[in-house]
Amino acid sequence: MTFYTILPMEQVFEGAFNYAQSVQEMTIQGVLMQVELLDGGQARVVRLLQCPLDKYLDASFSPGAILQLDK
Repeated sequence: MTFYTILPMEQVFEGAFNYAQSVQEMTIQGVLMQVELLDGGQARVVRLLQCPLDKYLDASFSPGAILQLDK
């Protein structure tokens, strides 16, 4: 992929990698995943790291899904 621009690369990629600070690894319901913590005891799934293959087909674990964290 080629990207031509007159903008400096710092400006092009500004904010592109900031999610890394807010992402944490957690095990939820036996699935190791990266999540972004939200208010109200919730987490948004970023990606699955280690789980049984059938969990990839489960819509409740798809990237972007909101999970309720147990307290």
